[in-house]
Amino acid sequence: MNRVVHPIEEESYRRLRARLDTSHFPPLTRAVVERVIHSAADLDYATDLIMDEEALEKAHAALHSGAPVVVDVEMVAAGITRRETVCRLRDAVAGPGLTRSAHAIRLAYEQVGPGALWVIGNAPTALEELLTLDASPVLVIGLPVGFVGAVESKAALRESGLPAVSNVSEKGGSAVASAALNALLYHPYHPYHPASHTEEKS
Repeated sequence: MNRVVHPIEEESYRRLRARLDTSHFPPLTRAVVERVIHSAADLDYATDLIMDEEALEKAHAALHSGAPVVVDVEMVAAGITRRETVCRLRDAVAGPGLTRSAHAIRLAYEQVGPGALWVIGNAPTALEELLTLDASPVLVIGLPVGFVGAVESKAALRESGLPAVSNVSEKGGSAVASAALNALLYHPYHPYHPASHTEEKS
């Protein structure tokens, strides 16, 4: 089903592109960068975000094939408008050396297993916990916000080698994390068919 874009959003993107040239980004990277900037009205995300187009392509295909989406908090879930998500924060409890957010990540992994997309926009400890699990994620959108632990957790995500969307600074939050996932949801999906691709090339 095609998404109907509101005129205010169209005008917002027009103004964004008038102030920032995003045409050099590959398609999915551009989609993520623009939607994150749109959600935060912060052009600095164009140089703050770090991602890989090939990883985004794989995540995009998995997402449109029904891969589960896990979020760290309900605010992220509320921002993801076209997909049911898993959030176990209400069931989680803090314990010695374990925050409630980290326990929620454990519970979510027990529920969904490997191959999910993880969207973390609030708690650095949730991202840190995910990195201790053998979750084999399709993609980790790791954009927690804050002055304590956020930068370090995102650096650890990049060092892990997992397919990821992250950023360098303390900035982040639920709105930008859900925006990054929405960018992949909203971007048109055309399944790859090797036979037709070969015909086009011949």
